[in-house]
Amino acid sequence: MGLLNSFNQWKETKYQNHVSNMKDQAKCPDCYGRGYTVYPYNEFAYFNSFECPGCQGSGQYTDWEEMR
Repeated sequence: MGLLNSFNQWKETKYQNHVSNMKDQAKCPDCYGRGYTVYPYNEFAYFNSFECPGCQGSGQYTDWEEMR
């Protein structure tokens, strides 16, 4: 189980670094500050873009932090 724990620790550290970097840039970590999330192709449209659920479409870190 040491390998699994090491992987989970690495994954959590990577996520925390990402959040820290986005905080420094004042951008939402979920959408990288774009305000929307793009989902892959489907049979009806070339792409689906939806308002980011993390920041409610603002792209700001402060809004993302409030929604957590």
